[in-house]
Amino acid sequence: MIDPGALAAQITKLTVESMKAHNAERTGTLRLIKSALMNKAVEKNEPLTPAEEQQTLTTMIKQRRDSIEQFTRGNRPELAAIEAAEIVIIEEFLPKALDEAGLAELVTATLGELEAALGHKPGMKDMGPSMKAVQAKLQAAGVRADGRVVSELVKKGLAA
Repeated sequence: MIDPGALAAQITKLTVESMKAHNAERTGTLRLIKSALMNKAVEKNEPLTPAEEQQTLTTMIKQRRDSIEQFTRGNRPELAAIEAAEIVIIEEFLPKALDEAGLAELVTATLGELEAALGHKPGMKDMGPSMKAVQAKLQAAGVRADGRVVSELVKKGLAA
């Protein structure tokens, strides 16, 4: 079993190294990550599981992507650049993201398996079970993908 505090300990160690290297941007982002993880653990009132840590980091990335969109619309490219740099640092602690071609292949295979299990070609009414099956495959493979992209690919696959 993975130690529940392993990620927090790793981030603390990297924060110290970053502070010694006088890398203010990285230090700030690492502190944000640790703070988010600690807040989630306090909210839950027990240590986070690795899946919950991963979910917290994914949420942080999603928030930053939304901020980038807002800053870009508000003509604030310097703030968008800061958010983009934070995403790069946060992604270091997540499994690698699956590229779109690999994701499309995984969705097609999963929908084929679902068709075999149901006995008929799944339609749009089977969107929920299809998404669950694809997410389960992603987790089993130890990779991640943007939920919006997964949803679009599943919709395409079900409509075809």
